[in-house]
Amino acid sequence: MLARCRVLVDEVARLGTSPEDTDDERIYKEATNLSALLITVLACFWVGTYAALGLWLSAAIPFTYQLVTVAGFVLLARRGRNTAFRRSQLACMLALPFLLQWSLGGFEPSGAVALWAVIAPFGALTFSGARASVPWFIAFLGLLVVSAVLDSTLPNADLPDWLLTVFFFLNLAAVSLTAFLLLQYFVRARERAHALLAGERERSERLLLNVLPAPIAERLKRETGVIADRCPEVSVLFADLAGFTPTAERLPPEEVVSLLNDIFSDFDDLVAERGLEKIKTIGDGYMVAGGIPVPLPDHADRIAGLALAMQAAIEGHADSVALALRIGIDTGPVVAGVIGRSRFGYDLWGDTVNTASRMESHAPPGGIQVTERTAALLGERYDLERRDEVEIKGKAPMTTYLLLGRRAPASGPLPAAERTA
Repeated sequence: MLARCRVLVDEVARLGTSPEDTDDERIYKEATNLSALLITVLACFWVGTYAALGLWLSAAIPFTYQLVTVAGFVLLARRGRNTAFRRSQLACMLALPFLLQWSLGGFEPSGAVALWAVIAPFGALTFSGARASVPWFIAFLGLLVVSAVLDSTLPNADLPDWLLTVFFFLNLAAVSLTAFLLLQYFVRARERAHALLAGERERSERLLLNVLPAPIAERLKRETGVIADRCPEVSVLFADLAGFTPTAERLPPEEVVSLLNDIFSDFDDLVAERGLEKIKTIGDGYMVAGGIPVPLPDHADRIAGLALAMQAAIEGHADSVALALRIGIDTGPVVAGVIGRSRFGYDLWGDTVNTASRMESHAPPGGIQVTERTAALLGERYDLERRDEVEIKGKAPMTTYLLLGRRAPASGPLPAAERTA
């Protein structure tokens, strides 16, 4: 029985709602329906009590509210016009309690039944907002003044004192209960909606952090203009899986995507460990920068360590598929910024970026090729093999270096991932 009542209440609450409603609109409509249902049920007591006392006019007033509400629910189910239903409810909630009080002889003989009318401005505040509630509250105050003027001239229903005390108690209790349940439902519904909104906001922020560096994401939330920076010295790394395209053509699509996801996920972990910034992936290419957006004094060292660790990591994925990683690194000035509107991204521009890309494309499979200015920053800490007069597309012949590994310090050997390529 209780379960069936809950189902009925839920069905009444959803009358007039639609999938196109916003969360706030749905809450307003459901709160209106539930308050009308609650008052209609509570009105049964007053209808029965006044009828038992022979006060037929007084009994007819709450009964009229019940008829209006039931008719409103029927029309709401058929036509879905919630605005008309809400206004009719507020009008009945405001006017009928005062009519009932006047029919019983005033404030005292009625047990201050006009208290029910205060639900109208409260309901307007809850259902329609602060501005819409002002006229309803003014109307309530006006009817209250009229009731005070008429009070001494109204015929007394001459009810027993004990019954008047009961009416006072019931009116106070029922009005308080109705207002409390209405506001509680509204507040709970808003809290649920806000919790969902907070969850969506958190998910959006996580997605934003997956696309942009954290400092840039924070700036994007604060600033409305173009986000662009000129950085005097940044190390840029490009990596590419040599010969991956023909290999991918022989494998099922699922295996290709799974393999790239595994490799790049390992790379992501290595980048995060070193405090570097992954810029983007393009096909089977991977781009990283050091010293941006947060400056790092040892960006070249970190990038070199990353390159050696990436070469070691790729060996763990070469069991079933022959893979070779080419890596190119350059150091110098870049321009960085956010571009796009719907699918924006953080990117770098400048000769340093182009040169790093050329270092990668002209590196031998399995090799790490760096420019002279990167090699100068790495100094004696790394094993570097000089390559003279290397033909680089779009540039004059260059002197480059192959990064072979990091030299072990006097305190002991380094991990294999950073000792050799």
